[in-house]
Formats: sequence, structure tokens, C-alpha cells
Amino acid sequence: MSQTNNGLGGNQEAGPEEALRQQQWQTFDKWMESTITERRRSRRWKIFFRFLFITFLFASLANTVYFLHFAAAGKDELVERHLGIVDVKGVIDADEEANASRINEGLRRALEADEIAAVVLRINSPGGSPVQSQRVYEEIRFLEEQHPETPILAWVEDMGASGAYYIASAARDIYTAPSSLVGSIGVISSGFGFRDAIDKLGVERRVFTAGENKAFMDPFTPVTEDQRDFWESVLSSTHEQFIADVKAGRGDRLKGGDDIFSGLVWTGEQAKGLGLIDEVLTLEQLSRKLIGSVELRNYTPRLSTLERLTKGLGPMVQSLVGLESHRNSGLRYEML
Repeated sequence: MSQTNNGLGGNQEAGPEEALRQQQWQTFDKWMESTITERRRSRRWKIFFRFLFITFLFASLANTVYFLHFAAAGKDELVERHLGIVDVKGVIDADEEANASRINEGLRRALEADEIAAVVLRINSPGGSPVQSQRVYEEIRFLEEQHPETPILAWVEDMGASGAYYIASAARDIYTAPSSLVGSIGVISSGFGFRDAIDKLGVERRVFTAGENKAFMDPFTPVTEDQRDFWESVLSSTHEQFIADVKAGRGDRLKGGDDIFSGLVWTGEQAKGLGLIDEVLTLEQLSRKLIGSVELRNYTPRLSTLERLTKGLGPMVQSLVGLESHRNSGLRYEML
């Protein structure tokens, strides 16, 4: 009986030990699994950053080789009479390719070049920042006084609207392709209001300001009539500046009435009849007209390799992490 009792007692003691051992093994298995998962994740990130570094390295090398090759080629060949091209491409904004500093630098480079017959702003833009457009406009007027022997011209490719037309109007003459879109002399400010939506959802909006009008463009706050009138006066003032500068640039060539300042756009053919442009020509035709052959050289400052990579990666990263562009902020107005 005592042996049986001892045997039963031994089995009772063995049960908890076995359960504890199994629990320890399960814990160890989970720890190993999490460790392996973490190592795999870390390895994937290492591979990603190595790939990014190698891509950047090869892009830098390619950029250097390209620059050295063409710089050397440029020294060996004779400089011929040519048109200097400066691009105004895409939305005009301080953070985009078409920013005032880059465009103005290109204009100065072209005007200082040898054998330059004329500088041509090659425009393909829907417009953008009033400030950036005004900076380029004023720089063109200044450079025309400094270099009266070299005309600054504008040629519109697909579109030269709003802020892009603002820039073009400073040039001595404006040329377009027949189907180019020109005009849109106006100012716009747009956004959304979500007040009713958050009320229905039961969401409480908490905004603290110093200054009763500080948050008047907040999309979750109602706009009063006084605030609406004030903001429309800001847009109207900018529009008046736009109109005055276009009139100063185009002068008596403008033939249309007030409709040309209403924000409408026209084709190149239509714009010629309104005096918004001077002639319908392709860029090649313009070059042959001025110098007898197609000789074009681009003086737009090249973007650095880092700038090109960041411009490509920026929107992708913003999309991945859920960030929105600064264009979506309420307090913004553009010539678009």
C-alpha cells in the first residue's frame, strides 16, 4: 500500500513539473519566433537602405559623368549663334522646379552667354504662386534694361496660363503653338468646409487662438460675412496687380475688353486676335525666323541628383506615412 501511495504521490508531483516544462518550452518557442521575425524585419530594412544608397551612388556617378562629358564637349566645339532656352515647367512654386530663383538664374546665365541671339522662356505651366510669378516678372523687366541688345521672348508650349502668363507678359514678344492654352488672368483660393460633417459625427473641434480672425480659414469653422469680404478684397487686390502688370507688359497690343481679365483661357489662335500673344509659331519656326536655323541651348539650372531623388521620393513617402501636401492648407491663394 505504501509503494502504491508513493507511486501515486510521485505521479502527482510529476504532473506540475511536466506542465511547467511545457510552459517554458512554449515561452522559449515564442521568444525564438519573435526574435527571428525581428531579425527578418531588420534585414529587410538593411537591404532597402543599401539599395537606396547604391541607387544614389550610381545616380551621382552618372550625373558626374554626364556633366564632365558635356562640359568637355562644350569646350571643344565652337559656340554658334543660338537661342538660349530657360524652362518654366509645371506649377510655379517656391518648392517646385519652376521657382523664381531657378528661373531668374537661368535668365542671367543665358544673357551672359556668347553668341546669344535671344533668350526664350519656354513655358508649359498652369500658373501658381503670385509671389514667385511677380519675382520673375520684375526680374525680366530689370534684365531687359540691363541687356537691351538681347531680347527676352516667351514661347508657350501646351499651356501658359495665370501665373505663367503673368511671367510671359513681361517678355518683349509672346509666341505660342496654335493649340496652346493662354490666359486665365485671375486669382483663386479654394478649400472645403466640414462643419456640418463633424456636427453629425459628434466630433468636438478645439481651436485656441489669439486674434478673433486667426482661424477664419479653418475648414471646420464657419466663415462670417466680414471675413468673406476681407478675403475677397485680398484676392481682388492681387488680381488688380496682375491686370496692371499685364497692361504694362503688353501695352497697346491688348485688343480685348474686360473679358480678357475674367479668368477665361483661349487657344493660341484666339489669343492672337485679343493681343495676348504676338504670333503663332512653333519653337523651331521661331528659331529659323530669328537666326535662320534651329540652334537651341538650355540655360535652365540643372537640379542636383539629391533634388531629383527627393522630388521623386517625397510624394511617395508622404503617401505612405499619410502626410498631406502643404497645398491642402486653408490659407493659400494661387494664380491657377
